[in-house]
Amino acid sequence: MSVTKELVLKKLSSVLTDESKDSSNIVEAGLVSEIVIANDRVFFAISTNKEDVDKFEIVRKKAEEVVKSISGVNVVRVSLTSHDKRPVDLNRNNQAKKVNNKQSVDGIKHIIAVASGKGGVGKSTTAVNLALSFRNLGLSVGILDADIYGPSVPKLLGIKGRPNPGAGKKIQPLTAYSITAMSMGFLVDEETPMIWRGPMVISAITQMLREVDWGDIDLLVVDMPPGTGDVQLTMAQNVPIIGSVIVSTPQDLALIDARKGISMFQKVNIPVLGIIENMSTFVCPKCGEVSHIFGKEGAMKEAKKSGVPYLGDIPLEMDIRIGSDLGKPIVEFNPGSVCSQSYNRIANDIWLKINSSEKLQIVPNIVYEE
Repeated sequence: MSVTKELVLKKLSSVLTDESKDSSNIVEAGLVSEIVIANDRVFFAISTNKEDVDKFEIVRKKAEEVVKSISGVNVVRVSLTSHDKRPVDLNRNNQAKKVNNKQSVDGIKHIIAVASGKGGVGKSTTAVNLALSFRNLGLSVGILDADIYGPSVPKLLGIKGRPNPGAGKKIQPLTAYSITAMSMGFLVDEETPMIWRGPMVISAITQMLREVDWGDIDLLVVDMPPGTGDVQLTMAQNVPIIGSVIVSTPQDLALIDARKGISMFQKVNIPVLGIIENMSTFVCPKCGEVSHIFGKEGAMKEAKKSGVPYLGDIPLEMDIRIGSDLGKPIVEFNPGSVCSQSYNRIANDIWLKINSSEKLQIVPNIVYEE
């Protein structure tokens, strides 16, 4: 019998919000978030008020038990979410917390984050093409799509289908162009919105990273969601990211947010490997005139101002957009183009920085004050 959302909801309808006779079940009360089923694994969250967190821990455990009783379900992950802006922490105290040394990920030698302060600057397209350029260097490469709300990697790599169970009950990632990939887009339909709060998103990303059979790879490229929120902080705390790459357009509006991204990585002791200026120039295909649609050399100036390396620019080219929509990255299908050569050069520079111990000084412990 296959595991379906309807079957999960039916089981959850036996879980009451409290022990009173007149209480409703968590399904009727509308407390169950979007349910995601990945082979033998089920993920969902239960919403509650901040003041009811302790009481709902019992409800959470009961929900986990009933779903795990379904035939074919081996792993259940249930998170509690509240209307508070911060994730619910059942072990919170008012003392300073010291995060333990970051735990490595099986089979992965190095992890880099490709990030941006805001959306719409071409971060995911850059991440995918850089991954292919790293592959061109002879490296074994994987890519993790950490943008739960707007996963782009499946479209950009032209991958369809769902992951299968791997060895040791780990999820087997999908593969395209000799790159292993994992994304929430493989687990839900393209039109399905992910209506999740922070704790559920963080739980999903953690499992896509640590419960996936990546094999032995030299480099994992993490396509980070835009912004500087829960996901970025959790990754910084728990994942041994060796460095970050910031993607921005030359536009002042984008650079304001890129500056925030640089500052965030610096505060959590993750080296900024550099800034990439995307959509830097546009060359008219008819007359050859060069136009700076989003401004001129903005990212280069910001890199100098922030004291981080400038990795180079990628022009605004129609072939990138066409290839991205078709799942045919430009580095793979037009390797001789100016854009592909730029991606290859930037990837080579990043790899040299990763292997330069003098330039990368990573502090393993981070202390946060509540």
